[in-house]
Amino acid sequence: MYEKSIELMNKAVSEEIQAVHQYMYFHFHADDQGYDPLSALFRRIAIEEMLHIERLAERILYLKGEVEMVPAAPVSKITEPLAMLDMALRLEQEAIRSYNLSANECGAQADSATKRLFEDLVMEEETHFDQFDTQLEMVRKYGEQFLALQGIERSKTLAANVPPTVAG
Repeated sequence: MYEKSIELMNKAVSEEIQAVHQYMYFHFHADDQGYDPLSALFRRIAIEEMLHIERLAERILYLKGEVEMVPAAPVSKITEPLAMLDMALRLEQEAIRSYNLSANECGAQADSATKRLFEDLVMEEETHFDQFDTQLEMVRKYGEQFLALQGIERSKTLAANVPPTVAG
């Protein structure tokens, strides 16, 4: 009875796993480049995507389905901040579109609880989209200086936390 809902949720799990892997990859590289706020954003959203997987998995199991833990695609080796943000926006747009369609499909199958889950995920993915879009707007508005300021702030923080050398 719920086969279609389970299929749609497993597709969502795959997309969420891909997003987690991609955002963590971006987090590592943004951190390595000294872009702490951008790195933290990717990390936080990756964790939120993990929570989406958990909610989807719980619903799949409730419906007596099997959770398929296969990423939708491999990690893209992107390390340039603007390209990272562009890809993040595309991933979020795809999720929003996919989850809206899935919500409609579940509604048509008289599965209102799964429909509601997908609708809730749409709202959260829209928030992620907005957060990435705001970062991208800042970079476009202020250019590379916006990113450079993140690196400067990191340098100041690191310098302030370095213990003084002990003579002797």
